[in-house]
Amino acid sequence: MAPAVVDASGLVLGRAASVIAKRLLNGESIVVVNAEKSVVTGARAQVIAHYTAARARGSVRSGPHFPRYPDRIFRRTVRGMLPHLKTRGRVAMGRLEVHIGVPEAYRSASPQTLDRARPRPTVRPPMTLAEITKLLGAHL
Repeated sequence: MAPAVVDASGLVLGRAASVIAKRLLNGESIVVVNAEKSVVTGARAQVIAHYTAARARGSVRSGPHFPRYPDRIFRRTVRGMLPHLKTRGRVAMGRLEVHIGVPEAYRSASPQTLDRARPRPTVRPPMTLAEITKLLGAHL
C-alpha cells in the first residue's frame, strides 16, 4: 500500500502533528512534504523565545538535543504526540517520513491537505518553520 502524502504548506505545526500522530497509530504510513512551509501561531517574540530556549537547553554531551532543521522539528513534534518509548509508538514513528520541499519520488503523487490543521485568519501572519529554523542557525 502506498503511503499517504500530506502537504504541510500553511498548516499549523501542532494541529497537523496531532492529526498525523493519530493516523500513524491507526497503522497508516504518511509522507509529509514541504515541512518548512508549516506555520507556528502565536506572538512572534514568544515563538522565537520558545524555540531558542529549547535549542539552548541541556548540554552538548547529554542532551536533550533539540533539532535545528524544519523536517527534524516536525518529526519531533509528531513524536511528542506518540508513546514513542513504547513499541507501538516506535513502530508508528517508523511509518513517518518528513521532507523539506517535495522529493522527486513524490512529485507525481497528489498530496492531501489537512483541513483541521488550517490556521484561523489573524491580523499578523504566523511564522513559518523556515523562518524559525533560520534563526536557529539552519542553512536552508
